[in-house]
Order: sequence, then structure tokens, then C-alpha cells
Amino acid sequence: MQRLRLTALTFVGVTLTPLIASAQAPAQPEPPTAPPAQDSAPADATPPPAEVAPPAEQPADGATDAEVQGDSIVEADPADAPLNDSFPTDGAVAPAFPQPAAEAPAATTEAPEAPASTPAKSTTANVFAEDWWSHARPALEFHGDFRTRAELFHQFALGRIDTPSQSIWAQPSDKRYTAANGNDYGPTLCTASETDRGDSDDLTNLYGCQNNTQNSANLRLRLAPEIHISDNLRIRSQIDLLDNLVLGSTPDGYAFDVGDSGSLEVQPRSGYNQLGVYDSTQVPPSSSRNSFSDSVAVKRAWGEYTTPLGELRFGRMPDHWGLGMLYNAGDGFDDDYQTTVDRIMVTTGLRSLDLLVGASWDFVNEGALAGSPIPGGQPYDRASIDDVDQYSLRIVHQTSLEKTALARGNLVVNGGLYFVYRRQILANDQALPGELGGVTPDGNPDAQADNFARRDATIYVPDLWLELKYKKFRFSVEAASVLGTIESASIAPNTEETFRLSEPLELAQFGVAAELEQKLVEDRLRLGFGFAWASGDPDAYDPNVAGNLIPGAGEVQINDDTISTFRFHPAYRVDLILNRHLLQRIQGTYLFRPSVEYDFIRDPDGQRAGGGVQAIWTRASEFVQTPGHDADLGLELDATLYFQAKDGVLNDTPDAMGGFYSAIQYGVLFPLDGMGYQNREQRELPRGVDAPKTAQTLRLFLGVKY
Repeated sequence: MQRLRLTALTFVGVTLTPLIASAQAPAQPEPPTAPPAQDSAPADATPPPAEVAPPAEQPADGATDAEVQGDSIVEADPADAPLNDSFPTDGAVAPAFPQPAAEAPAATTEAPEAPASTPAKSTTANVFAEDWWSHARPALEFHGDFRTRAELFHQFALGRIDTPSQSIWAQPSDKRYTAANGNDYGPTLCTASETDRGDSDDLTNLYGCQNNTQNSANLRLRLAPEIHISDNLRIRSQIDLLDNLVLGSTPDGYAFDVGDSGSLEVQPRSGYNQLGVYDSTQVPPSSSRNSFSDSVAVKRAWGEYTTPLGELRFGRMPDHWGLGMLYNAGDGFDDDYQTTVDRIMVTTGLRSLDLLVGASWDFVNEGALAGSPIPGGQPYDRASIDDVDQYSLRIVHQTSLEKTALARGNLVVNGGLYFVYRRQILANDQALPGELGGVTPDGNPDAQADNFARRDATIYVPDLWLELKYKKFRFSVEAASVLGTIESASIAPNTEETFRLSEPLELAQFGVAAELEQKLVEDRLRLGFGFAWASGDPDAYDPNVAGNLIPGAGEVQINDDTISTFRFHPAYRVDLILNRHLLQRIQGTYLFRPSVEYDFIRDPDGQRAGGGVQAIWTRASEFVQTPGHDADLGLELDATLYFQAKDGVLNDTPDAMGGFYSAIQYGVLFPLDGMGYQNREQRELPRGVDAPKTAQTLRLFLGVKY
């Protein structure tokens, strides 16, 4: 039988439980001690190794008690097995049971015969594979983070007076103003002193409230438990608790429900807290009750099985590629958005060439589901032709022993191709008015059967990534495109004769992101430069939004049927105001971002303190997509001060983040003509309206990563 080579037991997922019958059997009399020899060794001399009894035979099948005889370790009932309190932590293999200190044997010509009740020591050479796995138990490992963020937004509306529903960023709800369409919004309940109209607090003469600042704080606890079954099999997951919960948003007297009109309505308060000022505690958030999300959100769960031929992953898992421009796992400390896929994936490759190849079958959209007639049963997909089928292939070169190669002055080259193919024939995207069709879970099967539209869509997404590293220099670039055709974009039910009434659409979208970084002064100083470009679309039009960089529900194509606005993943962040909040992401724009960062304190144990500044100049790829019909959107300056403590378990190196982390960030945006009004609109505005205006933000970040 081939023996299993045991490596250091620092792997957290495996433990050995010593099972011995001698711990349960009656004590055996000690063997007689041989008299000391005439020429015995000195007391301080090293005793020779004791003779080990030969291994005994394996017990017969069906044994119920644990027996340790020679090389054999036979499993007993785990409930009766004693735990080994002397499990080593230095990487040595634990013995099968605690061994007493050996005495020096007498100097005789023959070694005394070992008593039958004395088991032999277990070593790395005599533990067999079946013994190892029979005594391995799953272990639970926790990672994750906890964060609290406080943010202040000042003048994010940029001085524009659009209607709240059509604005890039709505004015604060407690601000009184007259919109460009002549309608008034906001309360007229503030005194003169509260509106900078004087010092009077006379409540008989109130004015429109004036406020340009919004502020709030939120928190999130993220758990990433891992169940390690063995060194090549594990289950991973991600669970968010109180995900982005706004502090103070779920007081005990607040609740809402769906009213008779179908819209959400705040429920009447009880007699104990008739007014919000009486609220005294916070209650857990509950979706559609007092929050838009539940207290606990299980976001991911997947299995990983590694074999000599490759790795198999299956379940709901993160997807990340390159710089995260298009596919971003969003696992960063300050991230909110993620790419999560339902996938079955196989990865293999040639380790000698540092080449990996992966292929996957993805479940993007299954359409309408049917529930089980028995509660708790298995739901199933009601139709198959309406499924969004997706298959992906990735080929990547990732240099092994990268740090060693860089220390030797070698050029490190990483990169690869990620290709996605997506196909859908029919669609059931929206229910008929008054019907329970569409993708309503366990909806009306009659309505669902008559609610299909022909989509006939085919999409190809190639994504190239390249990374070059030389000593302390790094250059990374990612380029992707979204190509394909959609024969019909109609969501209304149709037939073979009518589906082509909707004009076919072409997809031709392109994006590029590049990053350069140079580390100096023992890695304390980091100089960076970033560039990003997303193609725009001069033919996109929606009359209900200011500009067309942010897509609206009513967006259509005019003059051309090719959709060409490329949109980055929202987790790919480059600033604090413009692309992060106002534009929501990089889309239809390009930007330049120089930056500098310096660690005032940088200890080998992970403690860091420092700061950094960056400038971001953003322009539109197509000027007609901007509110002001000008390519220049804004110049933003951001500054950060940060501190990381040394008490984290993940910050073994200064570059890693772990333990307690805090940061203060300030950003100021100088909006340019692209964020203002067009000349014709400017002439029609009320007197005194001057847009765009400077926006500012102040952020406090407190977190723990483990």
C-alpha cells in the first residue's frame, strides 16, 4: 500500500484525533525493571533509542473500540475518543498518543521484549493514507471585515435646478427651490436665522429651507467562512450582515408596507412612539418592512475540489479578471458592488509554463420558476428556450515565485484572455399589465405561457489583460469589447410575424484601462498614473435624463442602431465624487489620474500611517452625451490620510491590509462646462442660477479586517 506523505500540520483544515483503547482499558502492571549493569553509562549521557515492538495485525472488521497497535490506527466512535492536548504548532506531526519519557535501558546483550500492551510510536512513515483521512475532521476558518463609514456630501447637485427625478444628483429634499420647469420643491418651514435671511426666529414668518449638504453613516459586517474538509476540498461562502445599513434608519417606530395603490406607504405609528422624536432604539432591518434589505444576506456559496489534473469549482462564486474593469469581485475594504456568477468551472494547465486554462458554464438568467407543490420542495425552471446561456474560456499566464524573480532583477510578464459567449432566443422580461406572468416566482402559468417575446440575441465579450513588472515598477493594461446583435429589444409579447417590428440592434462597445506604479524609498513612496477610456454613443437619447451618460429606462437609439457606450464595473473606482457618485461609474468617458502616496510609518509587522493625493481630469468620449454638450466634465482633487495598526492577523507584510484600519478622505470637484447647462437652457433659467458649482465630500472610514 502506498503511504501518504504527511506535510506540516500548519494547514488549518486538518486535525488528527488520537484514538487509543489503552485510555479506556484497565491499567496494566508495569514490566519489571532490569537491574542496572556494572558498566552503565553516565547519568548525563544520551540514552540509546528504545526498541520498538513490531506492528500487530489490523483488527477484524467491525471493531468498535479504538486500538493502536504498532503502525495501525483504527477508528473508534468519535464520541469516545480523547482529544490530544499536545497537538504541535511548529509543523511536526503529532504522535498517535502522548508518549512518556523513555528511561535508559540496561546494558544487556539482548533487548527486553516489549510488553504486548505497550504500543509503538507513530511516525510520518507509518501513518497510511486511509488512516489519515479517517481521522481528519472538517475545520471552520473565518475571514472577512467590519467597516463603518461616515460621509458628507456638499453641493453634489452642482447648483443645477433639474426636477428631482430627472437630475444627475437630486437636490436635498429639505431644500426649497424652483426647478427649470417652474415647479417648486422643498419645504417652507424655516425661520429667517435658519435660512441666512436675518437673526429672527419668528415662527409666524417662515421661509423656504436652504440646505446644500447631505450626510450619513453606514456599516457592514462581512463574514467569509471556509469549511476545510481536507487539503484539497473546501466549501467557501460570503455572508453580509447589516449590509450598508444607514445608521439610524430603522428606529422602532418606523415601518412601511405596500398600500392599495401598489406603492410603498409608511405605516401609522403606535401610541408608545407617535412621533419620530420619541424613538429610543434601533430594530433589525427587514426587507419590505422597514428596509430594502434584510439583516443577513448570503451572497456567495461555492465548493472547490483540487485534483492532480486541475480544479473544479461549482456554486455561486465571485468573478474577477485583470484590473477589474469589467469583471470585479468587489471584495475590497471600501467596495459596494460585486460580480457574482452562478457557475460550474474547471481549471487546468501546465504548471511548468505557468499557464492555466479555465472553462465554465454559467447560469445568467433562467426566467420564470415554478415552485414545488409541497412546501420546502425543489423549485424548477419553467422554460428552457428563454434561458440566457453563457459559456466562458480563460487562458492566463501567472508567473510563479514572482517575488523571487523581481528580487533577481528579472522581467515578470503576466496576462491572458477571458472570452465570454452569451446567447438567448426567447425572453420573458416583463409581465402583461394586471397579470402575474413575467418572471414572478411561481406565477400564473397561463399568463407566463403567453408572455414570450423573441429576443434572438448573441453577445461576445473578449477581454485582454497584460501586466509587466520590473523591480519596483508595475504596468498593467486591460482592454475589452462587447460585440453582438439583438434582433429585437421588445419586451411585449409577440409572434414570429411581429417580433421584427423592433429594429435589430448592434453592440459595439470598447474600453481600456491602464495603471502605472513606481515604488521608491524602500517602498514608502509610490508614484502612480492611471488612464481609462470608455467608448461613447452619440445616438443614445432619453428625454427624461440630463445627458445620456447615465442610461435611462426610456433610452432609445436615433439615427443609428448600434449601442456603443461602454460601461466599466462600478467597483473600479478612481475618485470620490464625479465618477463614483455623480456618473456612478466610468461610462462613455475617458480620464487621466496622476497620484502620489507616502508612508510616514511603515513597519515590518504591518503598522502603517501615511497619506496620498491624486488629481482626476474627466472628459466625455462624445460631447453630445453630456448635460452641457461639452466634453470637459470636471477636475477633481482628492486627499487621504490613513492608519493601519499592527494587531492584524493578515498584515504580515506592509502591503497587506489587516487588523484595524482608519482613513480620512477629502475631495473637491471643480465641474466644467459639460456638467452645466447648454447656452439655450442657460438663457431660460431664473435669475441668480449659476451652474455648475463646486462640490465637496468628507469621509471617515473605520474598519477591521480579519
